[in-house]
Amino acid sequence: MKIDRSTKLMSEPPAVAMGDIAFILIVFFLVCISQATETGRRQEIPKSESKKDKKLQSKNIVVAIGKDSVVINGNPIRVDRVLPQLTRMLKDRKKSQDRVVVVKTGKKKDTPYHFWIRVTGWIEEAGGVITIQLEEEQIVEIK
Repeated sequence: MKIDRSTKLMSEPPAVAMGDIAFILIVFFLVCISQATETGRRQEIPKSESKKDKKLQSKNIVVAIGKDSVVINGNPIRVDRVLPQLTRMLKDRKKSQDRVVVVKTGKKKDTPYHFWIRVTGWIEEAGGVITIQLEEEQIVEIK
C-alpha cells in the first residue's frame, strides 16, 4: 500500500516574536538617539555685577544688534567693520572683567538667530566676554 506524502507544510513564525522584535527595535533607536551630541557654540556668561561695581559698569562696551544693523556704544557701525572696531576697543584691556561686552537685542523676532550668532562670534574673536542684558532698569520721576 502506497502512502501519499504531502510536501506542502505550512510553517509560520510565532506571532509572539513580532512583538519582541518591535520592542527591541524601539529600544535600539531610543538608545541611538539619546547618544547624539548637540551642536552649537559654547559661551561663558559672566556673573551679574554687584552694587559696588556700578562705577565700572560705564566702562563696558554695549553692542546693540538689530535686524541687520549693529550699534556699538550708541554709534551705528557697518557690519563689515564690527570685528576690527571691537578688536581696537578691547586690545588694551587685560583683565576679563574689563573685557565685558553687553549684548542687547530688540524684540525676539527683530534679530535673526544667524546674525546674533555671527556678531557674538566676532565679540569672542576680538577677546570680549559676552553678557546679555535681559531687562533694562529705568527710574522714572513723576512730578
